[in-house]
Amino acid sequence: MSLFTVPQSGAGSRTLNVVFPALPATLEDFRSLPQAALSSPFDTAALTVLALYFYPQDKETSLQMLEFLRGPRPMTGIDKQFIADRFRGKEYLPRSYFKGAVPENDYTPQPPYTVTVSENPYSYQNQGYAKLFVACGGADSPRPIQLRMAKDGKWYLWEQALLTGIREPESANPWA
Repeated sequence: MSLFTVPQSGAGSRTLNVVFPALPATLEDFRSLPQAALSSPFDTAALTVLALYFYPQDKETSLQMLEFLRGPRPMTGIDKQFIADRFRGKEYLPRSYFKGAVPENDYTPQPPYTVTVSENPYSYQNQGYAKLFVACGGADSPRPIQLRMAKDGKWYLWEQALLTGIREPESANPWA
């Protein structure tokens, strides 16, 4: 299984589509993806979406993936509880970050699974940090995610705001 990025043109900013031809089945598959080298903040941001995608069906594997992405800063009990709270009744949240997953199709992504990540002129204001933005099919604007470069030169997950509210899928609306 390969993972690659496709650049898009932007107005003074860079946007990358990170494409997953297939979803990894295990933590080992996840860690063997080329982008798991964490050599770019775009790679780490896209892998965060992928890790969160697994939470509704396999919490433990999802948390292990997030631990990997956090590198030298392990998750605390509060971090894990925060994620659990955000998913309560909103298992569709992480699917909304795949291109084409929108309320009208109940946030159902189709292969290849594409995550669009962008930067802006302010993304690198603090040395060693990158604030990027992940497109969401259920929100009017992309959601922020912050990555931090460690001494090993890898970009790790520092903070994410990917589990905030979005439009409910049509299946959740009793009036639709």
